[in-house]
Amino acid sequence: MNRWIGKSLIAAAFICLTNAAWIPAKAVLAQHLLQQAWQRTLAGERQVKPWPWADTWPVARLLAPDHGVDLIVLAGGSGRTLAFGPGHMDGTEPPGGAGNSVIGGHRDTHFAFLGDLTVTDRLLLETTEDSFWLQVTDIQVVNSAEAELNLWTEDRLLTLVTCYPLDAQVPGGPLRLVVTAEPVPALAML
Repeated sequence: MNRWIGKSLIAAAFICLTNAAWIPAKAVLAQHLLQQAWQRTLAGERQVKPWPWADTWPVARLLAPDHGVDLIVLAGGSGRTLAFGPGHMDGTEPPGGAGNSVIGGHRDTHFAFLGDLTVTDRLLLETTEDSFWLQVTDIQVVNSAEAELNLWTEDRLLTLVTCYPLDAQVPGGPLRLVVTAEPVPALAML
């Protein structure tokens, strides 16, 4: 009996360790494949899927150098997409376009760094046509049931959105952390 319990415990521990190692390994592999797909996109290919069964593709690259962040932004905001990286929300301006481009991400993975941002932090957005710096100009916690994002603006804006609070034990709820950034004139970067 004791021998059976011991073998069962060892098997359970092995399964738990394998499962725990699989998730980070899958994330590292996904990031490698996303970077490759982004490079192919920059080379002129369109809607490059990072793996054959993917239902998304890279549309931009977002960097927050002061926070060690380098993310590939994917097309769409479905749960499947957000599992691999931040997603550009359908119906908003494309990243880098004139208007408000909204990118969403999970609070406990890719967009966890939003909690460390301050007004005046700088972000770099790379698109297939251009790269430009943005400065964080506003950080708010809003109730998504009561507030709406301003999607109809001629100003070139980048809005990053994630669930709030960032360290919530239970996911969900109506609160969102909304970070707005505006382009920085090239001369201001000198």
